[in-house]
Amino acid sequence: MPLSNAGKDPRTKLYSISELAAEFDISPRSIRFYEEKALISPQRTGGNQRIYTRRDRARLKLILRGKRFGYSLDEIAEMIGMTDADINEVTQIERSLAYGQRKLEEIRQRVVELEMLEQDLLSIRDKLTKRLEELTGR
Repeated sequence: MPLSNAGKDPRTKLYSISELAAEFDISPRSIRFYEEKALISPQRTGGNQRIYTRRDRARLKLILRGKRFGYSLDEIAEMIGMTDADINEVTQIERSLAYGQRKLEEIRQRVVELEMLEQDLLSIRDKLTKRLEELTGR
């Protein structure tokens, strides 16, 4: 159910769970899961309907981006400053950079491993092709 924000300041726009789910192409259950993990904390109406602010929307976007990059929810929570109420911006940025550096190193290692696998597969293909030619005379 869309929330009425007609004529309001765009900075105070509110979102329903279904609006966010549709926008980010995820299920409302996923959004509730992130709420259970204390990564987002929507307000509630008198009828107990969740109301999400622009800040909640931005956090959800960061959570989804972090997941796409392969970060754990614990790492995402640290990077967006959810695990330590006293975290300052410098520490938050330093943690994010450290996680990013580790992720880059993991990716580089995977690239090396994939290149080795590719070479192995090409070598096997060449051997099998040569053996097939020997057997069939082609």
